[in-house]
Amino acid sequence: MAALSPAYTALTLLLLYVAAFTLVSSKKPNVVLILTDDQDVLLGGMTPLKKTRKLVGDLGITFTNVYVASPLCCPSRSSILTGKYPHNHRVFNNTLEGNCSSIAWQKTQEPNTFPAILHNHCGYRTFFAGKYLNEYGSKSAGGVEHVPPGWDYWHALVQNSKYYNYSLSVNGKLQHHGQNYSQDYLTDLLSNISLDFLDSRPKYAPFFMMISTPAPHSPWTPAPQYEKSFLNVKAPRNTNFNIHGKDKHWLIRQAKTPMANSSINFLDNAFRKRWQTLLSVDDLVEKVVKKLDAVKELDNTYIFFTSDNGYHTGQFSLPIDKRQLYEFDIKVPLLVRGPGIKSNTSNKMLVANIDLAPTILDIAGYDINKTRMDGMSLMPLLNKVANVTWRTDLLVEYQGEGQNKSDPTCPLLGPGVTDCFPDCVCEDAYNNTYACVRTIAGSTDLQYCEFDDSEVFVEVYNLTSDPHQIKNIAKSIDQEILEKMNHRLMMLQSCSGSTCHTPGVYDPRYRFDPRLMFHHGPTATKLFHKIV
Repeated sequence: MAALSPAYTALTLLLLYVAAFTLVSSKKPNVVLILTDDQDVLLGGMTPLKKTRKLVGDLGITFTNVYVASPLCCPSRSSILTGKYPHNHRVFNNTLEGNCSSIAWQKTQEPNTFPAILHNHCGYRTFFAGKYLNEYGSKSAGGVEHVPPGWDYWHALVQNSKYYNYSLSVNGKLQHHGQNYSQDYLTDLLSNISLDFLDSRPKYAPFFMMISTPAPHSPWTPAPQYEKSFLNVKAPRNTNFNIHGKDKHWLIRQAKTPMANSSINFLDNAFRKRWQTLLSVDDLVEKVVKKLDAVKELDNTYIFFTSDNGYHTGQFSLPIDKRQLYEFDIKVPLLVRGPGIKSNTSNKMLVANIDLAPTILDIAGYDINKTRMDGMSLMPLLNKVANVTWRTDLLVEYQGEGQNKSDPTCPLLGPGVTDCFPDCVCEDAYNNTYACVRTIAGSTDLQYCEFDDSEVFVEVYNLTSDPHQIKNIAKSIDQEILEKMNHRLMMLQSCSGSTCHTPGVYDPRYRFDPRLMFHHGPTATKLFHKIV
């Protein structure tokens, strides 16, 4: 065979270089989603994350009105994965009975999560590390052998957040971890696993990474180097701290006011430790961003930073938890940087965590109209599209939990309550079941909530004049406004797909029936038409 001429060889190499450059430059954008656990935004939850704010927020966009579909881990995470409200994905609490990572969820919802679509239809390599759903890995949910469809690399925590002495499902195989900081501290381990993936992944394919940290969820175990941080910090003493919620649902009214000193000391300590755990998250974000830069992927990667729900520490004399309808529990941070996003910008539009799934699919070039997701793509907001039509209201749903027997710390309240503190303050109950419309439009900043209890109790707040939601104006607000929000709540609780996107049109013939609020399907639809 004749030797190739130098000119021919040079031309061949040039063509190969051009082909490689074209392949790399035309590759779809990568996406990294970093999800924290129980991180508030209203009580200073972003304060410890200086590097995250600098590397993501300052170099991208910060959304200031971001809400969860439900203020509890498993329903909220299910909404993130599916892009659906709880009444459509049917996960109502953190138990298998509440459909958290149940076999039914695995059959009906998991095949249609956005990571599965990215993997099966968009050519993405997918990576997961951290907390998935609270019941994941339990025997009744298929055990650690179950790897949800669509994931190429799977490092999932078995059940709920821990920092030491936990187990992972590593691509379907059980891996135990102890309490050696350098080997086992979960936030740092997630960081190391993520960096390894970025080094070893196939270079020709776009990738999606979901890194789900335990912080700042209890048991609030900080890394050793951060145990002495924030020692002088206390939970914020804002105007709704340690006051009686006198015109609120009975579960809020039952809280002891003022709180005992022991409760205040407890919640202050919890607040400090939560911040301490977040310092390791801040390190993780910095390492991931630097690694993306080192492997020449940063300029082609969208980075999302958010939380699954908010948190409270002493508001309305409730010591610590989430689950309530107030801003501190339902509002979360959302910072995004990526291709085409202007640095150091903010956006006040009304955003929900159900928007993450359609946004990421939109980034991948997938037709989100095929999904029937309840959320909306944020791409018009990320790209600063002029005159964009956007929602003015969204839905928050929560189904209360309780025990069939009395809580030993609070026998006076009888059965039906849970998460009680020694001074007989309970954070949840069976009839702490509610649905809310959160409305932001022009000068309007309102929240309207209905409880599924014997009272059909209503709470309404004007957050323009009352940002800490101290005064319930349900009995004094204009009746026409009350009826419009009441009607919109019913419409949202029966919405699906695109019908969740646009404001409902008020029908003056409409009369409210509480049976419609928390029951769905043909019966509710027939009842609605009968009432109208």
